[in-house]
Amino acid sequence: MQPRNMSMSGVVDLAAVKAAQEAKAKAEQARAEAARQGGGPGAVSPADLVIDVDEAGFEREVLQRSAEVPVVIDFWAEWCQPCKQLSPVLERLAVEYGGRFLLAKIDVDANQMLMQQFGVQGIPAVFAVVAGQALPLFQGAAGEQQIRQTLDQLVQVAEERFGLTGLTVDPDAEPAGGAEPAAAAAGPYDALLEAAVQALDAGDFGGAVQAYRNVLSADPANTEAKLGLAQAELLQRVGGMDPQRVRKEAAEKPADVEAQIAAADLDLVGGHVEDAFGRLIETVRRTAGDDRDAVRVRLLELFEVVGPDDPRVAAARRALARALF
Repeated sequence: MQPRNMSMSGVVDLAAVKAAQEAKAKAEQARAEAARQGGGPGAVSPADLVIDVDEAGFEREVLQRSAEVPVVIDFWAEWCQPCKQLSPVLERLAVEYGGRFLLAKIDVDANQMLMQQFGVQGIPAVFAVVAGQALPLFQGAAGEQQIRQTLDQLVQVAEERFGLTGLTVDPDAEPAGGAEPAAAAAGPYDALLEAAVQALDAGDFGGAVQAYRNVLSADPANTEAKLGLAQAELLQRVGGMDPQRVRKEAAEKPADVEAQIAAADLDLVGGHVEDAFGRLIETVRRTAGDDRDAVRVRLLELFEVVGPDDPRVAAARRALARALF
């Protein structure tokens, strides 16, 4: 999926002169109040620059903290493959930027209300909150150069318009959550699984497929490898597609099984899970014989990508059963 770029000129629309002045005044007031109560936020650990946020903690962790530092919000989900490419980049850059912004990660499956409030249409989606004001940054798995340019603009706007200079980072400071627990003992396939993850992060989908197959050849019941293989194979299939051509063919040829299967792959990679499932279930209803079986097999593969515990998978399984019988 190609990222939908959001111009930083949106800041001007969201923070027109009066609103910007009011937000800046509120930010200064919040910083002054924090200083009176305890001398400000103090130095933070690099580990504190990336936080998980839910609906209960949103006001405290995002809105209030946006008075002292720009808060970048990463809307993600466990089943979203582009999210797994984008999130590590954002986390690394949060540390690299040394406190000039804070990264808040929001799981959309667990925080549907926040997703709706921000008008998120698909994930990954990245927003920012500056002095209590929200602005969209980009949607989709953007490249690192584009992300850096957007973050540089964000940091500049936050400092020039709102007086936010960020957090002080102390590499020796203890994380807010205390000492990290001891690492678990490595399992027999951890090295192979880690190699597969690294291959995915590098865009080497063929390498990831092979690494997961190596695990499954020795341990056919390995759940993590099964899920990873399904995800890697999906990304490998989609990698060589022309999205416009695929969607055009699917729209023009509803009876073309290969066209519908390809479009469903694109739907899933783009985060449109129900669309992907619905497209294939409808194709199952319209087909028979080998064509129907090919669609059914691909749908089962997509179930593996999303995960058996996802309620959308359970609903789609029931719909598939009705379509078949």
